[in-house]
Amino acid sequence: MKKIINPWLDLVDEGYNCFACAPQNPFGLKMEFWEDGDDIVSFWNPNDNFQGWLKTLHGGIQATIMDEMGGWVVSRKLQTSGMTMSFNARYRRPISTDEGVTVEARARIREMRRNIAIIDVTLSVKGRVCSEAELSYYCFPPEKAATDFRFTCCKVEGE
Repeated sequence: MKKIINPWLDLVDEGYNCFACAPQNPFGLKMEFWEDGDDIVSFWNPNDNFQGWLKTLHGGIQATIMDEMGGWVVSRKLQTSGMTMSFNARYRRPISTDEGVTVEARARIREMRRNIAIIDVTLSVKGRVCSEAELSYYCFPPEKAATDFRFTCCKVEGE
């Protein structure tokens, strides 16, 4: 696995403060990402600040993680920016917010339909799938990604 370098870190002074992936957001998830073959992976440790019910990770936080994974798949695998068009989630098991729990988020492109990426995402704890989603992402042409979203490229360490 190779760690993905966050391509927006240079934009902190200009307002980059993503709830999911900005490392400086005091209320955020501070997600980091790795490339593992065709997959993009993130490991995240929940805490009680993100619970919905007692010691249970809020479904909206799970949805945020899965949606963010789709965006990073588009950034790394397709080298552009995109936007969520549809999101269909299924919650199978609760995720605990107890200390020491690690959520593994894993996403990959299932298919491309012109400029639409169909992406599968799973959230697992100790190898058991707890949540899953199918996302459709509209992928912007590279020129629009550069001018409108300040996206130039998404590299891994050592690249």
